[in-house]
Amino acid sequence: MQLEQLIIYTIYALAAATAILLIEALYLQFVAGRRQRAVNRRLARLAGDAGQQESLRDLLRERGLSESGDYVSGLVWLNRLYVQSGIASRPLVFAGWFIGAGVVVALTFLLLGGGPLMALVAGLLVALAVPLWVLRRARSRRLKKFERQLPDALEMIVRSLRAGHPTSVAIGLVSREMPDPIGTEFGIVTDEVSFGADLETGFRKMAERVGLEGLQLLSVAISIQSKTGGNLSEILHNLSKVIRERLMLRMKIRALSSEGRVSAIMLTAFPIVMFGVLLLIAPSYYGEVWGDPLILPVFAGFGLWALFGDLIMYRMVNFDF
Repeated sequence: MQLEQLIIYTIYALAAATAILLIEALYLQFVAGRRQRAVNRRLARLAGDAGQQESLRDLLRERGLSESGDYVSGLVWLNRLYVQSGIASRPLVFAGWFIGAGVVVALTFLLLGGGPLMALVAGLLVALAVPLWVLRRARSRRLKKFERQLPDALEMIVRSLRAGHPTSVAIGLVSREMPDPIGTEFGIVTDEVSFGADLETGFRKMAERVGLEGLQLLSVAISIQSKTGGNLSEILHNLSKVIRERLMLRMKIRALSSEGRVSAIMLTAFPIVMFGVLLLIAPSYYGEVWGDPLILPVFAGFGLWALFGDLIMYRMVNFDF
């Protein structure tokens, strides 16, 4: 009986995973794969029939922003998360894909004999929890990539300034020569400045769109320099050096803590894997213990204790600085 339940739950999990992977495949095929020959997404739009103003408007709208670059949703935290994830699709389209996947998963549960409550919970999990997880993962990957690109972009601006170019031209050079995500973000700043915004406002909005601490420092540096004057190329050179050294330090810490992370993963996965193996090869191993009324409270206590240990291990191998 336990083996049959395990097989049914495995089928449910595979059905949910299939729906999610199908959505990702369709997204990569029809959205992310368009016009990959261009250096970045903004240049791909400008290479088509879209003008500069229309391209800027579309780039902001597909990120969940208004034409002025402000949030359009009352749920600011969710709007900010979607913007910082960098997903190049309208928010309603993105939500529609996962709502559809949730309906498919719920119907699959019902067709396979699952109860209405289980089907509802599974559907809500795919429609609500999975999109938040996808957005957080996308934001994390985008921030890491942006942080790796930022020192090179600043050095490019510094070389352009030292060659005698104005600041707007130096920023436009980054938008033309560097790939996404930094190429399109600097391109948006270039377009906003072209249509009347000041440089300080453009960098402040870019820092809000990306959510990277290094960009906050860049925005402050640009703001101070525009009000008090000074050698902007020297300021950006020093900032690039600080960001690069900080990135190297983070990579060294990650390498030193890799053993702890692997140990945490092994210690977390081992009990779960062994429990599943015993259910598969020896279903009668636990005997009549499943009928005991204390089994659920004991399992819940063990689960909470294990989660507490996982939290401690996670804090030991992850560092914020």
